[in-house]
Amino acid sequence: MIFTPDRVTPLQARRLGIDTRQEPIIYLRADSPVCRSEGFSALSRVLVRTEQCQIIATLNIITGEMLRRGQIGFSESAWHRLKLNTNDSVWLSHPRPVQSLSHVRAKVYGHQLNKPQFQEIINDIVDGHYADVHLAAFITACGDDKLNDTEITALTQAMIDSGSRIDWGQPLVIDKHCVGGLPGNRTTPIVVAILAASGLTMPKTSSRAITSPAGTADTMETMTEVSLSLEQMKQVVQQEGACLAWGGSVRLSPSDDILIQVERALDIDSEGQLIASVLSKKIAAGATHVLIDIPVGPTAKVRSKEAADKLAASFNSVAAKLNLNIQILYTDGSQPVGNGIGPALEAKDVMAVLQNDTDAPQDLKQRALSMAGAMLEMSGTVEPDTGLEKATTLLENGLAWEKFCAICTAQGGIKQPDEAPYLFKLIADKSGKVDQVDNRRLAQVAKLAGAPMDPTAGIEIHVKLGQQVQPHDPLLTIHAESSGELNYAVDYLENHPEIIRLKSKETEQ
Repeated sequence: MIFTPDRVTPLQARRLGIDTRQEPIIYLRADSPVCRSEGFSALSRVLVRTEQCQIIATLNIITGEMLRRGQIGFSESAWHRLKLNTNDSVWLSHPRPVQSLSHVRAKVYGHQLNKPQFQEIINDIVDGHYADVHLAAFITACGDDKLNDTEITALTQAMIDSGSRIDWGQPLVIDKHCVGGLPGNRTTPIVVAILAASGLTMPKTSSRAITSPAGTADTMETMTEVSLSLEQMKQVVQQEGACLAWGGSVRLSPSDDILIQVERALDIDSEGQLIASVLSKKIAAGATHVLIDIPVGPTAKVRSKEAADKLAASFNSVAAKLNLNIQILYTDGSQPVGNGIGPALEAKDVMAVLQNDTDAPQDLKQRALSMAGAMLEMSGTVEPDTGLEKATTLLENGLAWEKFCAICTAQGGIKQPDEAPYLFKLIADKSGKVDQVDNRRLAQVAKLAGAPMDPTAGIEIHVKLGQQVQPHDPLLTIHAESSGELNYAVDYLENHPEIIRLKSKETEQ
């Protein structure tokens, strides 16, 4: 698009270097003539135009001398979206009203939305017409079971239609997803390596963490490049049969990655949007068969069999309407999986399992093998009840590790995860048996330590449920990249001593 400027004197662009995440922000002096002439005030939504392109941004007002008269400041997000250079000419005006916000308001008041209404909302989100406050309103309006299965299906289809969609030209393309809530449950890289080694096609795209200390993309990024273009992703899959990429870089259901940023800030991961997020990404990535892992436990995201059954029913209903073959697997969500919580620490567990290290966490190994076995049987490439045996063979004979290395090499090279410089070890002050592990609070400690933004931050767990410990035995170690974040995490840990609960013989009696 070429914009022909009118006679209005343009403003001169200045990069302020302010990180506002995904939301584009512009900055004007309080005494700017543009503010007076256009009636702009703080937090106004403004159409920002250059000679080449335009965006809608949120206005912040500056009362100091950060900007000279005639200048307009830009956050990093706004600067990059407009592809600006210093002193480029910029024009401002009022944007057209965002009509789809009326649908958001309707949902706030409990009305049911249809596919065209969801499509208008999602298209406006992808086009950058929604500020974070609008995104938060939409997320909240759809939370707490406020979407029925028909609405979830419509939202899922709208999210698919807003971005790219891959057709692999094959009748069988397999994928998996865990609904989350269980720290350290990083089975995906192991499962992908096993299934690709068996000859199946598994173009795995993953999200970054929403409310957890690490997502699969965060963990994989400590070992290889995950920000692949669509063409790079296709090349890797053509060469190796699988990939382990970040979904946001290939514009598959792009609204999902925008919503995730706000969901993370709100610490909200509602059931309806969870289903739409998962299934839209899988369908857009060309999957035909998907395994859904639902961990169930007292401090997991899904806390009871009844809640799991309800979630599974919605998954099955929506998937059937969208012609996607899925299988639901309930797994133990009573405690963290593996030894590490946080991107680099989870990556070390993954490598240990794939390399058949004698010290590898056996719970992570067995969990990944059970999923890989189920997916082999789901694909129809092995006889019933033989999937686990086949998966175990591919892992223990080294073929899965070889395939993992080949995938990483094709994505840009394989590397060892780094280590954090600051550590704190929690020591048992009495003897007893590990009676309970609080998944949610452990995840909070890992996030306070810096995960996932600091890739080497997190927690290393030294005990499991039912394990007998003695005084001075280590229970966990906090890893952090700065002393300040370590102190935050330690302070929270000390104020929540029941995160790892020990039951002594005296208590039992």
